[in-house]
Formats: sequence, C-alpha cells, structure tokens
Amino acid sequence: MDQKLIKNGFILAAAMNFSVIIFSRGFTNTAINEADPIVMSNFGLLMIFMWGLAYLASVSVTTNIKWLAGVFTLEKLIYAAVWIKWMTENSLSPIYAKDIFAGVFYSVYGVSDFIFMLFFGWVFCSSYRAK
Repeated sequence: MDQKLIKNGFILAAAMNFSVIIFSRGFTNTAINEADPIVMSNFGLLMIFMWGLAYLASVSVTTNIKWLAGVFTLEKLIYAAVWIKWMTENSLSPIYAKDIFAGVFYSVYGVSDFIFMLFFGWVFCSSYRAK
C-alpha cells in the first residue's frame, strides 16, 4: 500500500469535511439547516467537522488502520445514502435561489462522500489483503 497516498487521502477527506465551516459560514448559514433540519442541523454540521478531525488524527496511524478505514467507509456510505435519498425528494433550485453556498454544499457533499467511501473502502480492502 502506498502510505503517502493514504496519508494524502486522509488529509483531503479532512479538508473536505472542514469545508463545512466555509459553506455554513461558521454555522450561521440557516439555508443549509432549513433544507435538511435533521441531518444538517448545526449539531450535524459540527459532527461533520468532528469526523474531519478523526480523519486528520488518523494520518499518523501507519499500522493496523484496516478497521478504522472500515468504520470511515461505513460512515461515508451512510452520508452518501442519505444524500441520494435527499436528492430524490428535494430540488436544488430553491436552495440555490436562497443561498449559493448552501446550493453548492448540497450539490457536492454526497458526491464527495461517495468518492471518499470508495477511498476508505480501498484502504480497508488493501489492508485486509496485505495481511
């Protein structure tokens, strides 16, 4: 396994989660909260930031990362599935009309979570095969 690729992937995943601060304008952007008041409440946004801290803390783990990557895979699967469900039941147009940051956030977060789900899944499977 390419440790530098894994390290950079974890850092990028953390940065993507940290971007919630920008899109939420420091948790003051109510358009994000109103579009999905359960998952994207300010508490939910704070938890997204906390997952980012977990990814960043994992950068220093160089051995036995398999199960941690497995947990991250499941976490990203859940967020991606919630996003797909949300996208099938909602329209982005009113969100973009209300706030461009909220619109962009809802446009990209599920795609990003899906990509990082694949990345963390690859780390999990690669770690499994390496044993």
